[in-house]
Amino acid sequence: MIDPNILKETPRKAARPAPAPAFDPGTTAMPEMIRAMAEQGVEQAKDTYARLKSAAEETTDLVEDAYLNANKGATEFNLKAIEALRANVNTGFDYARGMLATKSLSEAVELSASHVRQQFDTLTAQTKELSSLAQKVAKEAAGPITAGVAKTFKTQ
Repeated sequence: MIDPNILKETPRKAARPAPAPAFDPGTTAMPEMIRAMAEQGVEQAKDTYARLKSAAEETTDLVEDAYLNANKGATEFNLKAIEALRANVNTGFDYARGMLATKSLSEAVELSASHVRQQFDTLTAQTKELSSLAQKVAKEAAGPITAGVAKTFKTQ
């Protein structure tokens, strides 16, 4: 049998982990090939970052130019549309004044027919002009982006 007094006399020592070996990058020899690969990777990352930054700046410039062209074109289009509206309103008032001045039904019918023909011709011309202007505005707004895309595909 084991004597219990013996166990009390010899205390148990806790198991302690062995200390980790010290790592000193200054004294650890790194193979030259790995160091060269790491330096090459850093240089490639810097180069890639510089190209991405340049491309982002060029894209920002293109978008700004497109926005400015679109804004200028939209202003021009709106002014032309307001001018057409003013002309149509004035024509409407002239027609109303003329209808009030008619003395017979035949005069009123003739004035109405003349007004309808004139309005049809005017609206056709205004529609053509506004359509042409809208195409011009769209082309000018897309111009910088189209040029940028063409430049990108030519350089690649």
